[in-house]
Amino acid sequence: MKTMIVLVTLLLSFTALADSASIEWNQLSPEQQKLLAKQQERWSTLAPDRQQALARGAERWSQMTPEQRSVASERFKRWRDLPPEQRQRLRERYERFRALPPEEQARIRENFHRFRQMDPERRRQLMQRWQRLSPEQRERIRERRRARRER
Repeated sequence: MKTMIVLVTLLLSFTALADSASIEWNQLSPEQQKLLAKQQERWSTLAPDRQQALARGAERWSQMTPEQRSVASERFKRWRDLPPEQRQRLRERYERFRALPPEEQARIRENFHRFRQMDPERRRQLMQRWQRLSPEQRERIRERRRARRER
């Protein structure tokens, strides 16, 4: 249960926070209350946006299949094992991504999907090639890609 609470909390840390209205504990569904039981004592002291995020995360968790929950738990474990500096860098990159126009986000998702569909050996080769580039070379590649997209 503790893992579920922590996982739900993580899933929500990247969620856009919508309404700022506070949620009373008794307004949560029984399933949400069960998932968030460890938060009950301090629920009324949480910021309304945090309550909203936790409620949405508990709802999302309850809708997942066992397989999806397993995948989410594994991702959370990998996240938890990252050094704090790396987690911070990833949060910052995510915020930059969220600030991009929807078309740019879609393009990045499409490229990521294509990358994931590649043969593992080809992916490894591409990653090694990218890592061997100097920061200046990487930036030149990014600039060329931006210029092509703007045409």
